[in-house]
Amino acid sequence: MINRVLIRLKVVQIVYAYYKNSGKSLKATEDEVFFSLSKAYDLYLHLLLLMPAVTHYAEDRIAFNSTKLRPTESDLNPNLKFVNNRFVAQLRCNEQLSKFAEKSKLNWVDHSDFLRRLLDTIEASEAYKEYMASSEDSYADDREIWRKLYKSFVFDNEELDAILEEQSLYWNDDKQIVDTFVLKTIKRFEESEGAGQQLLPEYKDLDDMDYARKLLRSTIANAEEYRSLMGGSAKNWDTSRFAFMDIVIMQTALAELLTFDDIPASVTLNEYVEIAKYYSTPKSSSFVNGMLDNIVKRLREEGRIE
Repeated sequence: MINRVLIRLKVVQIVYAYYKNSGKSLKATEDEVFFSLSKAYDLYLHLLLLMPAVTHYAEDRIAFNSTKLRPTESDLNPNLKFVNNRFVAQLRCNEQLSKFAEKSKLNWVDHSDFLRRLLDTIEASEAYKEYMASSEDSYADDREIWRKLYKSFVFDNEELDAILEEQSLYWNDDKQIVDTFVLKTIKRFEESEGAGQQLLPEYKDLDDMDYARKLLRSTIANAEEYRSLMGGSAKNWDTSRFAFMDIVIMQTALAELLTFDDIPASVTLNEYVEIAKYYSTPKSSSFVNGMLDNIVKRLREEGRIE
């Protein structure tokens, strides 16, 4: 699940903290990168558990409605299609998720008000109403409705973002990326896999772990060289006035350019310009883009990169 987009962001954040909070060794900083990445994987599992949590709340609502003093016909004979959703039932018994839920100190039970509001929003949506009214009854439909609901109501949910920020400071910038992995997981589920359905692995392979380690080490170990390259390309700019986050972003980008010759320079530039766009000043993306572009041209002329 952890990809290089997330690794780049984590390395930039940890390198920034390394300089702002001096005193940590390189080994301790490296450990912090991998711990931060492991927390992103915890977020992935935690968000998968949100769907069974909403369903459980819907079950409780149905049970409560049936005990009203004057229950309606729908209270006594509710449409159970949503709570009997087969995709969610498979999530509930998933072996990996069950193990995570058992050992994790996090849960959704403590956020019943949020679950209520989320369920209210879901039940008011056209997608939900169409699903409940449809005569179609298949696992594929059960899976698809949750893909739609997740994309519509869990993405860009400010209340949820606030809850997650309270639960872990490591999750502040992870959710947008992790949401895409949750959607990918929903699409991958197959009814025939049952409780043994494989979730996305924490790392695709050992290469990504090696990439994270080398990127961090090169960024810090070769800082003087990379900052010299920045200074040599900063025409009419006083390097002491650069936003410090911009320096860290460019320093990490140069570490990637000069350490990983299998990654095209264009890919590296685009990725770090995107990081600057969202995590530095309003003008940083254009500044970082122009600076890195000049440095890449120079490095190519010197034959240091292709």
